[in-house]
Amino acid sequence: MGISSKLLNEGETVVLHTRTHAKALLLPLLALIVLIAVGEVGHFWLPRVASLVLWVIVAIGVVWLVLRPVLEWATATYTVTTRRLITRRGVLTRRGHDIPLSRISDVAYEFDLIDRLLGCGTLIVSDASTHGRVVLHDIPHAEESQRRINDLLHSLPGDGRAEGV
Repeated sequence: MGISSKLLNEGETVVLHTRTHAKALLLPLLALIVLIAVGEVGHFWLPRVASLVLWVIVAIGVVWLVLRPVLEWATATYTVTTRRLITRRGVLTRRGHDIPLSRISDVAYEFDLIDRLLGCGTLIVSDASTHGRVVLHDIPHAEESQRRINDLLHSLPGDGRAEGV
């Protein structure tokens, strides 16, 4: 699912659209397995009423530890257009941040060992605002994304680097 065309200005096109790498779902998956295992063990070893109480606790745990993180992952997106970086996140309360490309001064990336194995990384976008920087964790193909953003920055009108100065 890409960003809605209603959010784009006239002449603006999407260059890169992504979300956090699926590695963010590994802990919720592990939590689901553990919760179901606990529920099943309790089902066989506990009396009926205690077993029902345990299953209610497991259901609450599934909602909090599995469903909530999956929904947060599914609703968080990062989009780079020909004019700006757009971040959107949130299930009930949507939060967004737009940074014009002309205000971005640097794009760096970081990889730890697991990131390198899974093909993702962290992008650090520095801008000229009072916030200073935006950190985008677990971006798939972070190095390629960084290169594409840098290409956009170098091709901005009025950028001395684009004109060979």
